[in-house]
Amino acid sequence: MNVVDYASELIRFGSVSYLSNGPVTDYAESVLQDLGCETERIEYMDDGVLKANVVGRFGDAGVGGLAYFGHTDVVPVDDWSIAEHGPFEPVVRDGRLYGRGSTDMKGSIACMFSALRSLKGQAFKHPVYISCSSDEELDHRGAIEIAERSRLYRELIEGGACGIVGEPTSLDVVYAHKGGVQIVVTSHGKAAHSSTREGLNANLAMIPFLQDLKAIYETTEADKSLRDTEFDPPTVCMNIGINDHTKAVNITAPQSVCTACFRPMPDTDVDSIVRQIRNAADAHGVEFLLKGQNPPFRRGPDSDYVKQSVDLIGGRPARTVAYGSEAGNFDEIKNLIVLGPGDIAQAHKSNEWIALEQLEAGQRVYENMIRQFCL
Repeated sequence: MNVVDYASELIRFGSVSYLSNGPVTDYAESVLQDLGCETERIEYMDDGVLKANVVGRFGDAGVGGLAYFGHTDVVPVDDWSIAEHGPFEPVVRDGRLYGRGSTDMKGSIACMFSALRSLKGQAFKHPVYISCSSDEELDHRGAIEIAERSRLYRELIEGGACGIVGEPTSLDVVYAHKGGVQIVVTSHGKAAHSSTREGLNANLAMIPFLQDLKAIYETTEADKSLRDTEFDPPTVCMNIGINDHTKAVNITAPQSVCTACFRPMPDTDVDSIVRQIRNAADAHGVEFLLKGQNPPFRRGPDSDYVKQSVDLIGGRPARTVAYGSEAGNFDEIKNLIVLGPGDIAQAHKSNEWIALEQLEAGQRVYENMIRQFCL
């Protein structure tokens, strides 16, 4: 099996986040065991759907070493645009591997599988840990379950292992990224024919709330205390969505739903922004729900581990990114970076692909990391 083979096999599993990722985890666990890893499985139920995580440990010598973190779930594919093949039919064409998850992030997991396979005959002085989690595309619950329940995770923390989160960074070292906060505000009404007085249009309470939310949004864009020039864009980039779910123009809306998502940076006063939105919702009598909150991530760009990692990728400077990863859920790992093959611009696309040269380079980078910290 080479890196493209591993990536292709992983892509074949339609592990969309709202479905069970049990089958792809079965496959990842079998690969880890075939490579000689001790494995540990962490499962939970989510609204009756089985979710599964697997953590593997290769090597019996020493402590510390290197820990890799990837996720096996992918985003939905309702808009897949390639007529010749489906999203879960991996196809190699023109130097690219097409398929849902090729970039985000089954290609990355394949690079680590292939790197370990190429080095397994060496004399390891320190272990390699490989984690494959669920629900990264939703609420990071898989990573949270691993951090709370995994014996091997506790072992790597206590041993001081260095860590890699393998999200796509075009194989640049990333030392910081934004987090994510999701808020849902709902206004309730009553459906009826709009020619009568029997209905209550839920939008009537939502409209004044939206005016306040717009003012909060403008503050987050303009307030210099909420800016961080380490990031591009340097603001929390609040995104607002609205849907009243009416099917005809002559029916009063029974509910109106506003979603607000913003991306806090490591020093952002998240509680203040959430409190402002909650207060606006309360003032207008609409329902407030803090649906999810994923932490931002930062390590010192001048740390020894970041500098070593930069040297191992050829000297390209470490940087920040505006998207998130599970790195914020693994805060106990002192030496941690985000480093993976593929361009984030290709993730979640209707024709998602990863360049074969990125897969090959990703394997080499992970081999170099293993050599540095485990051999």
